[in-house]
Amino acid sequence: MLELVAHRGYARCFPENTLAALEGAVAAGARYVEVDVQLTADAVPVLFHDRDCRRLCGLPGAIDDYDWAQAATFTLSWPEGCGGAHTPIPLARVTDLARFLAAHPAVTAFVEIKHEAVRRLGARPVVQAVHGLLAPVLAQTVLISFSRPALAVARELWPTIGLVTRRYREFCARSTAALAPEYHFCDIKGLPRHGRLGHPGTTLVVYEVDEAREARALEARGVRFIETFAVAELAAALRMPVRERPL
Repeated sequence: MLELVAHRGYARCFPENTLAALEGAVAAGARYVEVDVQLTADAVPVLFHDRDCRRLCGLPGAIDDYDWAQAATFTLSWPEGCGGAHTPIPLARVTDLARFLAAHPAVTAFVEIKHEAVRRLGARPVVQAVHGLLAPVLAQTVLISFSRPALAVARELWPTIGLVTRRYREFCARSTAALAPEYHFCDIKGLPRHGRLGHPGTTLVVYEVDEAREARALEARGVRFIETFAVAELAAALRMPVRERPL
């Protein structure tokens, strides 16, 4: 049975990486969510994906150009197609994520440390800062990253970690064995065209998938976890009998 991971929460219908998007994902039935973490100028871990603030906040510069007092005033853009006149949604912190998880003990969060934070502050300070804030709900979290230095630190602190790659073959690098990640997140565009997918002892999660037919094709190749912005829509489509799915 396929498991769906709500990519940045229910990002099709709510501003991504916000508490509204996380609550929307849970309301849609998601048991797994994924969020991105960067740090503000004064080292407050926040949920934010992009390198710059223009797309999401309409502001110049990067999130680490602003301290938390400034970032706390930001509101995030609603997805296209959701209409107007929505309630402004603020930026969320990792402390907000911890409270969300405490309120939803059946939910697991994949917490991605972004390269930008590691480059600015170093792997150990960033990972330790996030770990300290998530300590009360650590069992509900999986630390994931493209950054192998960040994962090396996380391996000391987290029971479960995941490597993120754009290409499937990147998982086979020599350093992966030392990390022993329990999860591998891979871009669907970087998968081999044919054959079974997955590595022994590791759960493969494929992103970004919004179509049921694509999800079922991956399932037939051994994939059990799909990451999607459209968690409610994909879940509904997967519940339909094959013959009823639109072409």
